[in-house]
Amino acid sequence: MKLGDISVAYVELMVRAAEQLGADAAPLLAQYQLDQVRLASADARISIPRFMRLGHDLIEQCQAPQLGLVMGQLTSASHLGLAGLLAQSASDVRTACRCLTEYELLSSFNSRGRSQFSLEQGQGIAHFYSISPYNAFNLFVVDSVLAGWAAMLHWLTGRNDLIARVEVEFSRPAYGDFYKQAFPAEVVFDAPRNAVVLHDWALSLPSLHRCASTYEGLKRLADRELQRVRLGLSFREQVERAIGPLLNGQTPTLEAVSQRLNMAPWTVRRRLSSEDTNFQQVLNDTRRNLAMSYVRDTSLTLGEIAYLLGFGSAAAFQRAFKRWSGIAPGRFREQCRLHISTASSPSSG
Repeated sequence: MKLGDISVAYVELMVRAAEQLGADAAPLLAQYQLDQVRLASADARISIPRFMRLGHDLIEQCQAPQLGLVMGQLTSASHLGLAGLLAQSASDVRTACRCLTEYELLSSFNSRGRSQFSLEQGQGIAHFYSISPYNAFNLFVVDSVLAGWAAMLHWLTGRNDLIARVEVEFSRPAYGDFYKQAFPAEVVFDAPRNAVVLHDWALSLPSLHRCASTYEGLKRLADRELQRVRLGLSFREQVERAIGPLLNGQTPTLEAVSQRLNMAPWTVRRRLSSEDTNFQQVLNDTRRNLAMSYVRDTSLTLGEIAYLLGFGSAAAFQRAFKRWSGIAPGRFREQCRLHISTASSPSSG
């Protein structure tokens, strides 16, 4: 199981933001082997860890940690794929928000979870899942998503007063003043979630770009694509995707995973058995594969990775990793980085 991947449309958006901030993105795009042909491909994806490294490199280049906020401000329906175009043609704000979150899978998959839209005491909550622990490599991701939703809300209605507040899980960063430019509402840091909270009255506001016939046509297309994505997954893969978001700080149980799949535990056992596997095997394999990805593709500490995979301690994680791979995780990370450095050096071409 990979950590996840996203459409290269998000790379295009990142490049536009970086260039607006004074960066020359061309050399980095060449380094990451992202040429114009790949960026123009409708089906091209980039792994989330690679996307975060590219974002971090661009932030370093232009010395602009607010890159994610600028990405959000530049976000348009086309950058969000079918979900964005569907939201643009929706009848009202509530329907548009549901489109942005429910069809997110068509352009972005993350093993950590998926975005959701819900109602709380009448207010609308557009919730972006947690990607903690936070560091210089992923703050911009949360910034870009939340600011992108805010930009879409303004585009849909022409108004700046729909948002009651914005909630962010991490502490106020050094570039905190830039949030005032991206959000027309209070930003609450150290919050229990990442979310854009809408006033109750805002949900029924009509979209300036609504078109019922276009919406119905796009929805049929989006539903077919979503079904194709889901049908392409084996039941084992569906269980893996259910396990991922439940791993933080705990070991998921069969009951918890079954609930997430809206199935009875015995049904999950039976369907896994029909694919010649069982829940414990899928859990172990999911942990192992995510561990390889986290160690190889991120800069998270071993303690942070242990927490994300539900281990009680870093020592327990290191023992498990060595059992899986035959090598300590620290040594495995060193070897991967040495390989990448050698492969990208001028003499290697």
